[in-house]
Amino acid sequence: MAGIVVLGGAGGVGRVATEALAHVDELDEVVVADLRPYEVAQVVDGLDDPRFRAATVDVTDPTALGDLFAGADVVLNCVGPFYRFGPPTLSAAVAAGVGYVDICDDLSATRAMLELDGAARDAGVVALVGMGNSPGLANIFVKLCAEQLLDEVTGADIMHIHGGEPDEGPAVIKHRVHAMVNDVPLYVDGGFVNVRQLGEDGAAFVREEDFPGLGRYPVFPYPHPETITLPTTFPTLRRATNLGVVFPLPYFTMTQDLVRAGMGAEEPLDVLGHEVAPIDVMVALLRHERPRLLAEAGVTGPAGALRVVVEGRKDGADHRYVCTLASSDQGAGEGTGIPAALGAVLHRRGALEGGPGVHAPEAIVPVDPLLALAGEVVGAMGIGGGQGMPLVIEHIGPDGAVETLPMNLG
Repeated sequence: MAGIVVLGGAGGVGRVATEALAHVDELDEVVVADLRPYEVAQVVDGLDDPRFRAATVDVTDPTALGDLFAGADVVLNCVGPFYRFGPPTLSAAVAAGVGYVDICDDLSATRAMLELDGAARDAGVVALVGMGNSPGLANIFVKLCAEQLLDEVTGADIMHIHGGEPDEGPAVIKHRVHAMVNDVPLYVDGGFVNVRQLGEDGAAFVREEDFPGLGRYPVFPYPHPETITLPTTFPTLRRATNLGVVFPLPYFTMTQDLVRAGMGAEEPLDVLGHEVAPIDVMVALLRHERPRLLAEAGVTGPAGALRVVVEGRKDGADHRYVCTLASSDQGAGEGTGIPAALGAVLHRRGALEGGPGVHAPEAIVPVDPLLALAGEVVGAMGIGGGQGMPLVIEHIGPDGAVETLPMNLG
């Protein structure tokens, strides 16, 4: 019987989530599953922990998933792209009657999984979707401000950056392309507006943002699901936006330019007698060019930052809080994998606040238990030179005065 099953455990995010789980003493067994037997065996062997065992599974095979899930408490799904693999994997968990957590940052997949709410309720399954960085920690920071610092929250602007990871797999790049070719819903003035990241309507929302330790970067509209879930959880919200970028900027710009040129298309073309999808050529080209672009930009390792600006009212006055979580040596894998592991542990503890159904993080993840667990796990992992991940909250009061409230997770 496995307490937690990690899907995609040999991937960049799943590997980190697995490592984080290894620092949670209460777990009795964790099954780390992936389509690649050699790679997942390497992950488990590297842990040298008898509680962990490797398994091989094809997530497109519902029968195989059902067999793997049998007897488990929680499934942690780290397999992307989620617009392909999210809804069917959640359906398999519901069919097996197993708790579910994922890192889905895809808007269309989130909408499809929220539509499985009734089925999850009928099966008695609690499903937590989008428990990564953005979405995930971003939602929790809004919840922290709404519950502990403000009487009502009226605005939430989420901005994120990452880059420098040793490799970016096809699923990561295809998700980024997916974000560039689909509508981005932004919640503005109490209503939704749809824009395109590469369109004139999206350009109106591009802004420059200072990310600690990384510098000033433009951030672009991203179709992450916070913009559709936060207004449901916090009905006083009048604004919810999500903006992001990847560094080095020439790499991100190259992706945008290729998409503008039509290379994001998935419909195959005949190329010298071979059926070739333009997006597959683009992904191969980007993966080939990425090392050069990293070197030219002087990028030597991963880094990332999340900034969440929350506005609202307290005692009848306007206040603003800026929550910043930045790392100079950790990238998307750590920023996403660690929160995912924390969500799975809280799920297994029965600490999530909602009943059966499909939920976004802000709806069911308790703030203080999550931050406390983050401190324990991040500290044990030795991240940040033993100093943990520094969450800094800046408060801008009605008079414009600024005070900093450090909250170290570790």
